[in-house]
Amino acid sequence: MVNVTIRLPAIDMTSEVPEVSGDARELVARMSEKYPNIDFMLSGMIMMNTSFPEASKSDSSILIPIMLLVVIFTVGVLLKTISGTFATLVVILTSIAGAMGMWGWFGGYLTGPSAAAPTVILTLAVADCVHILSTYYYNMRHGMEKIEAIKDSLRVNMQPVFLTSITTAIGFMTMNFSDAPPFAHLGNIVAIGVMLAFVFSVTIFPAMLIIMPAKAGRTVEHKTDSMDRLASFVVKRRKVLLPGMALVILGFTAFVPNNELNDDFVKYFDDRVPFRQATDFMGEKMSGMTTLELSFDSKESSGINDPKFIKFVSDFSDWLREQEETDHVNTITDTLKRLNRNMHGDDPAWYKLPDQQEMAAQYLLLYELSLPQGLDVNNQLNVDKSKTRVIATFRNLTSNEIISLEKRVLDHFESIDSPYELQIASPSLMFAHIGAANIVSMITGSSIALILISILLGVALRSVKFGLISLIPNLTPAAVGFGLWGLFVGEVGLGLSVVMGVTLGIIVDDTVHFLSKYIRARREKGLSSEDAVRYSFASVGKALSVTTAVLVAGFGVMATSSFKVNADMGLLTAITILIALIIDFLFLPPLLMKLKSRKDKKVEQENKASLTEATQES
Repeated sequence: MVNVTIRLPAIDMTSEVPEVSGDARELVARMSEKYPNIDFMLSGMIMMNTSFPEASKSDSSILIPIMLLVVIFTVGVLLKTISGTFATLVVILTSIAGAMGMWGWFGGYLTGPSAAAPTVILTLAVADCVHILSTYYYNMRHGMEKIEAIKDSLRVNMQPVFLTSITTAIGFMTMNFSDAPPFAHLGNIVAIGVMLAFVFSVTIFPAMLIIMPAKAGRTVEHKTDSMDRLASFVVKRRKVLLPGMALVILGFTAFVPNNELNDDFVKYFDDRVPFRQATDFMGEKMSGMTTLELSFDSKESSGINDPKFIKFVSDFSDWLREQEETDHVNTITDTLKRLNRNMHGDDPAWYKLPDQQEMAAQYLLLYELSLPQGLDVNNQLNVDKSKTRVIATFRNLTSNEIISLEKRVLDHFESIDSPYELQIASPSLMFAHIGAANIVSMITGSSIALILISILLGVALRSVKFGLISLIPNLTPAAVGFGLWGLFVGEVGLGLSVVMGVTLGIIVDDTVHFLSKYIRARREKGLSSEDAVRYSFASVGKALSVTTAVLVAGFGVMATSSFKVNADMGLLTAITILIALIIDFLFLPPLLMKLKSRKDKKVEQENKASLTEATQES
């Protein structure tokens, strides 16, 4: 094993890291050719940082085309329209191109998580088009001419499509609360893409529908379809569904605490990635790549030569070696011991620290002068030699194990009660703390987004009651999704910490469309709550089913990513979106019928009385 410490200029990390890894790979290629019987592997932080964008590029080149095919195929099959599918494809591609182009003009760049933006925009852009398409063909099947059908579809869907777009954008903008900038970048790119998709779906999309040929067979009056049957089932069984679904929701939500916030950064990559193969091999045969870098400050210039200080550092290094997770400890005190032995004829009895400050200073000067030209000891000591760095390497640890180890090191340092100072840092430690802090940040962001979305819906729907009611179907899908995750997986990492923000806006889509149709039926058509539910299912049920199928299929493809952050996010997002549809179909309608106002009940009673009177007269 050859361990190379790289000091990057840190001017342009996007080019520096690939340059170093590229040179390392060229070296490996040359050595492999020269020594064909030896296996060469590359691991370490440089290779891990290189693997992040490479995994993203792999996803972009493979998963995005697959997702595009899956989404287009699903839309075409479920809505049975070639022209509508083609127009949807145009909106998808222009939304992605526009969002990525604008992000580039803003000076943005792509990272592992943010490179997933096209796949997310792809699935979200479909939702707007499907709602407009569904109402358009519904109108044509009921006798409307093409232009009138598209006008009515835009009139009916303009408000809910705008609301879902703005709430989805708000949901993704909450990712700016993330402590990891790449997730904030993902949220910003998708928010831009969602709003562009709205603009294109109400301008380019209807224009294309009018120009292209479209056929829609006339619907036979009074013919029932699957949505009518589902609506009748929900209305008839509402007294059972409401408490039953409430119990199911509460039951799965109870498993949310089973989730443990934890991450294994090596396992971000699956077994197909060379970095993962090399790191697993290295961890099994030699050493892990988890490190802690400890900086000990003597608080005085040339303090590294003080026998008391170097003894303290040596003893602390020995304590680190005694920990069961430790693979190796690199410390300057080992060098001083070795030099002391060398200067006494390699007598093993002299493998100890020099007991005089002048002697320690001379050994250190001798060591520094013996190094090859261009090298110094600044990787272990600062310039005035008041501080020294100890690098401890451990087996591959999860984020919780790293944080626990850090606490143990700090507790041991405090117990010694020395006059010195200790600081601990490392990429592994940074990632571990980011994961822990990210959950708190995202919960804060999602809570603010929920409040903003509920206010927005209350204003748009002109009802405080419906704004408050919308909170329930908007909150519960994520709770149930994380409950299921806690039941079957039980580990939430950095990628899953953003799922609530990702799904929030998408979940609102179902709620807004169903509520807007329900309110329209109540206010404009004067229907009873039961008939308003039937109208909502008939007018928007199929569109919600199609968009959910498309989104689940799209995010399901994302779940096959070789990058675990994207894979887990795709899987849980797909699960949560499916749960949202179930709740909006089986829990929201019974809730609406249960919470109807006294005025609504009075109107319904008057309507029933009028209907009874008319029946008796006839």
